[in-house]
Amino acid sequence: MEKKISVELAGRTLTIETGRLAKQASGAVLVTYGQSMVLVTATAAREPRESVDFLPLTVEYQERFYAVGRIPGSFFRREIGRPTEKETLSCRLIDRPLRPLFAAGYQNETQIIATVLSADHENEPDMMAMIGASAALSVSHIPFNGPIAGVRVGMVDGNYILNPTSEQRKNSRLDLIVAGTAKAVVMVEGGADSLSEEEVMNGIFFAHESMQPLIAIQEELRQAVGRAKMEVKPPEVDEQLRVRVAELAGPGMLEVTGTADKMARGEAFHALEGKVLAQLKEELSASDQLAAKLKEAKELLYDLKKSVMRGQIVKEKKRIANRRLDEVRPISCEVAALPRVHGSALFTRGETQVLVSATLGSGDDEQRIESLSGMSFKPFMLHYNFPPYCVGEARFLRGPSRRDIGHGALAERAVAAVLPDSETFPYTIRVVSEVLESNGSSSMATICGASLSLMDAGVPLKKPVSGIAMGLIKDGDDIAILSDILGDEDHLGDMDFKVAGTEDGITALQMDIKIEGVSREIMSQALSQAQAGRLHILEKMSQALATSRADVPEHAPKLFTINIHPDKIRDLIGPGGKMIRSITADYGVKIDVEDDGRVKIFAPNGEVADKVREVIGSITAEAEIGKIYTGTVQKIMDFGAFVQILPGTDGLVHISELENRRVEKVTDVLKEGDEVRVKVLEIDGRGKIRLSRKAVLAEENS
Repeated sequence: MEKKISVELAGRTLTIETGRLAKQASGAVLVTYGQSMVLVTATAAREPRESVDFLPLTVEYQERFYAVGRIPGSFFRREIGRPTEKETLSCRLIDRPLRPLFAAGYQNETQIIATVLSADHENEPDMMAMIGASAALSVSHIPFNGPIAGVRVGMVDGNYILNPTSEQRKNSRLDLIVAGTAKAVVMVEGGADSLSEEEVMNGIFFAHESMQPLIAIQEELRQAVGRAKMEVKPPEVDEQLRVRVAELAGPGMLEVTGTADKMARGEAFHALEGKVLAQLKEELSASDQLAAKLKEAKELLYDLKKSVMRGQIVKEKKRIANRRLDEVRPISCEVAALPRVHGSALFTRGETQVLVSATLGSGDDEQRIESLSGMSFKPFMLHYNFPPYCVGEARFLRGPSRRDIGHGALAERAVAAVLPDSETFPYTIRVVSEVLESNGSSSMATICGASLSLMDAGVPLKKPVSGIAMGLIKDGDDIAILSDILGDEDHLGDMDFKVAGTEDGITALQMDIKIEGVSREIMSQALSQAQAGRLHILEKMSQALATSRADVPEHAPKLFTINIHPDKIRDLIGPGGKMIRSITADYGVKIDVEDDGRVKIFAPNGEVADKVREVIGSITAEAEIGKIYTGTVQKIMDFGAFVQILPGTDGLVHISELENRRVEKVTDVLKEGDEVRVKVLEIDGRGKIRLSRKAVLAEENS
């Protein structure tokens, strides 16, 4: 059955249509906003996937170049198989708010595919894809407890703007993506120009209020054409086994949750698990379901660990290692950790450690990005690497994962807000974070390390930036908000809220909720607590390096500009480009000459930069009145001699200025090719230079 529903959103019409396209998918919708169109399908396997303890959901977001009337620039002239960074980040944006809303016990392989069919450069397809994913799930038989909606919020001249256009985003101090249900916010992702906590929070709830019509039309669509949801049996629990597991593991679990060290805590839990399973194996040896019961016992042990840890936090306000709820783990900062890189920092917070490097390059090093909006160049890149050894594991290395790309993008957004503009610091910058140890929020540690490494490299940051991850444990009306969460507190908690910024305000944030949502009061408290933690971390960082170094290191590339007279450009370039090619080859530099006389030079290090500056200075120097030069006689005339005092610069020594006596013939004193010291007497309005040898002789004999 075909159905189409529309709503006005930010002065434009958004339409959701179903029943006309992709009818063999479990659910399919076409979302249109302006002239942008996204087809979103949701498909589920008929049977549950056996032996999995997670939701087997995959989300794909595909941008087609035909959507903007372009042919791909790749060798094969088709979209490459591997998703672009933009596509990967869009997949994560769609996945994160949807995943917690599937029915408990649902284990069918499920795939959501969003395909951009048309893009008008004004209405972002990623938000349309999120809305479409929710709508496709809502009209399908897949047990999804939605719908949700997502919108983007900007701020221009102090006013919040819903779904800003590309032009409005250029002047916006806020770029926030918010997803939510009818009742609550479930996901936040975005960046800000050091806005206050109150400004950011108001933007979040402005978004939540604005998305309600989108949720309403999805409900209307579901009621009109939605299929009955498949039945999902919640996992059955053997209550007798639960009680027995608690009896056997209870005392030991308190010891496990009280162990501060991550690896030791893991070993203690593993030992307790072995002890409990051995006892149960003996007690259940006569059962014909022994293997199934032991597997269930493992799950019950994890549930017990979660229950004990959450109970200690909420009821006793007691965290692992007896930390206070707002306490940040011990911090250690070291800069210049790597001798030959341009800037580096080793940042350690508890059992999370990152080694971050900063590399400076020229404009040729900018990342080239081909997207639906055309070709663009990216002068700042932050790459995040999470190797298996950082959590004590051994597995294949297969390149950056979606998580790596997402964490890197979050850190990049936080740091980009404090970078100098290209006129002040015309370098291409690459930051790489190697996670050496991980026990909670390596992405926030990356932000801290990136800030320090950039300052170590001499990048004049507007302000240092740090980040902290907040958590939430909610049990009925009892809540506990945790600062600087551990990995266990993340896995067992109800919220992961990452906040980064300077002493002045927020530059990036990311929030994921595992429960139905959070209230304004909880979010306000979390932001306030995050601000205190962020300032504490900034203070620790300042003890290692308070401000950016005065200049880039001597072994770092030097990118500088020399201003010359436009008339000197031809001298610098030389006949057929001979002079500039010679300098480039001899010194290994890159030279870019502008028509207005600006000469941009990129040298591999400071020593070469000084030599090139001297060479170009000598070629393009202009004569100064009163200065003495050693020149070469170029031409003899009856009335005097023309002498070249600088490359491309000649002056006339009149016969009367050759000697302190009367000279009959110029050739009695000078011949072509002679070197002669002369003084500049005058430069007239037409640039003609009058020289004197007589004046030099007088000064030397005085």
